[in-house]
Amino acid sequence: MRALEVWYASLDMETAIPQIKNLETRKRFRKRLAKARSQSVVEHDFPKLAETTSESVTIKENPPLIYHWQDLGKEEYIANIRKAFARYRDTLPLERRVLLDRFEIKDMAIKVVGVGSVGTFCGILLLMAAEDDPLFLQIKEANASVLEAYAGKSAYPNHGERVVRGCLLMQSASDLFLGWSEGNLGRQFYVRQLRDMKTKIMVELFGLTDMLQYAETCGFTLARAHARSGESALISGYLGQGDTFDKAIAEFSAAYADQSERDHAVLMRAIRKGDLDVVMEPE
Repeated sequence: MRALEVWYASLDMETAIPQIKNLETRKRFRKRLAKARSQSVVEHDFPKLAETTSESVTIKENPPLIYHWQDLGKEEYIANIRKAFARYRDTLPLERRVLLDRFEIKDMAIKVVGVGSVGTFCGILLLMAAEDDPLFLQIKEANASVLEAYAGKSAYPNHGERVVRGCLLMQSASDLFLGWSEGNLGRQFYVRQLRDMKTKIMVELFGLTDMLQYAETCGFTLARAHARSGESALISGYLGQGDTFDKAIAEFSAAYADQSERDHAVLMRAIRKGDLDVVMEPE
């Protein structure tokens, strides 16, 4: 592909869905896509995550998943949040700053992270442009890449910037408010919208045909990311014409899946024995 063709390559859902061979899978995906498109911030996220009184609007307490930090009411803490937010604002392009300036910070809360981010800070920021015009931003801590030991130190002084630059380089469409910042204590963060019409692919319901088609889609997305961010000819030459790399990836994937099942079995045993308390996050 030519350089511009690679850059503009994207996966359009309206084109991809009719190509799904399994009729039930196609219907199910159309239904989930329609649901995702209908869930606006005002109608879905705001009632779920915020509560309004005659005096203010705040993020709902939902411990231990979402809660307010004990120092949040202190002037020094609020000042630090505003300083970090100003640093974040400066990382946005001018036209995004103009849009962001229409909103005012109303509240901040701590949010429990997912499995892949255990041990890092994650916060939710609620901003309002009007009474029925909310914006939720997610603030996620960015640590050094695990690849630094092998590939050398990052070229970016802020690991949040490293994450953001990678997203902008690899993704065909990145989040509108993607930016980065640094806290008063030196922690580094990247910022994005909390939710941006995401949907989950229910691979647990896939048959063989569905899984093969899904693998092709993932392969396309991964290949585009590599072609946009690296030297595609060099990558192609490294992979070669044989199946050595293919087999290595398949072997790693099978081992990873087996390890995940073993880890899950250990987790479930600990839950059944009462060694762990479980809190289910609502859908």
